[in-house]
Amino acid sequence: MPDLGKILIIDDNEDVLFALNFLLEPLTEKVKVMRSPERIVHFMTDYRPDLILLDMNFTRDTVSGQEGMECLRTILSTDPQAVVVMMTAYADTDKAVQAIKAGATDFVSKPWENGKLLATLHAAMRLRRSQTHAARLAERVEALNAERESPKLQLIGDSDGMRHIAETAKRLGDTDVNVLLLGENGTGKDVVAHYLLAHSRRAAEPFVRIDVGAVPEQLFESELFGYEKGAFTDARKEKKGRMELAHGGTLFLDEVGNLSAAAQAKLLTALEQKRIVRLGGTKEIPIDVRLICATNADLRRQVADGTFRQDLFYRINTVEIHIPPLRERGNDIQLLADFFLERYARKYRKDIRDISREGRDKLQHYPWPGNVRELQHAIERAVVLCAETTLHAEDFLLYPVRPSQNATAEQPTLNLQELERQTVKRAIRLADGNMSRAAELLGITRYSLYRKMEKLNR
Repeated sequence: MPDLGKILIIDDNEDVLFALNFLLEPLTEKVKVMRSPERIVHFMTDYRPDLILLDMNFTRDTVSGQEGMECLRTILSTDPQAVVVMMTAYADTDKAVQAIKAGATDFVSKPWENGKLLATLHAAMRLRRSQTHAARLAERVEALNAERESPKLQLIGDSDGMRHIAETAKRLGDTDVNVLLLGENGTGKDVVAHYLLAHSRRAAEPFVRIDVGAVPEQLFESELFGYEKGAFTDARKEKKGRMELAHGGTLFLDEVGNLSAAAQAKLLTALEQKRIVRLGGTKEIPIDVRLICATNADLRRQVADGTFRQDLFYRINTVEIHIPPLRERGNDIQLLADFFLERYARKYRKDIRDISREGRDKLQHYPWPGNVRELQHAIERAVVLCAETTLHAEDFLLYPVRPSQNATAEQPTLNLQELERQTVKRAIRLADGNMSRAAELLGITRYSLYRKMEKLNR
């Protein structure tokens, strides 16, 4: 790759422009020249030069250098990190000091010596690269810190369903395949996403999350792809989007089923081309992300209804992982209850050590329509209000579940596939989440049960 990146030369002397272009063209990625600084903002935003060679004097004033200083101020207001090397045929110490104080990187006089000019430009390019590297590191640290600020739940559970998820995550560790997480609200899709991350080769790279349902449709594009300064009224400076921040790492799209048709099309294009364009920009930016999506929606039904693109659906679910509801996870309820008890007893400095047998029975037989999230809140509330060292059944405020909330699948139906789905669910409930036992009740092997569950959830 050329050593000097992209260079923009601004000078009103055609001979100077020709000579510099001839000298620098073999050493650069690209050279552009301007005879007047009037369109400098356009060139800065469209061309995005790595280095700028700027003459200090133009036709209005050939000795004072004021036109060059005005242009320098315009450049730095457009890009405060711009690397600008000033040039003048009337070099003196005062002008050099004035240019450096105003933000120029260096200063060369005309006529120049090729060796000294190239040395100056190579030094300036090293500065540019160090600035770019530092900026990228800062952005990555910000992205990583933002994720680490929120506590992450562990993947807790000994049920067959959770063991299957853990085994799948480990098998995917050496791949970058896109994963679609399916499950009811509160089942822990974000926890599984972090488990996938921890066992992937991108574990040390940025993990960037977007809650699609929480981002207004009109802001989603700028949130995902970023925007340039001036792209809209409040865009006072450029901003990198989540996809760009996740470059080299993992992008987690939660509630992906809420994507609008327009957002689906743009996301598909970005994934297929592996590049994006910021809002208000023209430059294509390469991206390399591993995509994890999650939803509680029936995406296959949305595809059939025409509300979710089929091509995007196949792009995001190279591997599909179904997270079972808590009511089908058997003894995992007790393991999770103990985990949350320890966490909140420590957080609220309570000497609460256990849950009574009656309390555990109440937790075990409650259908948990809100899944793990509801259990977590129930344990936290009990810990806060309990004045003893043991939690009892009366400490858990659990609301009766209406049939419409938790038993819609039990409604009479003559659809064979739906009857089969209900039978499988009932067997799993009766087996307290033990898949081997559920398979025995159904008269099939455990492998056949997993295959049947995958088929019925399509």
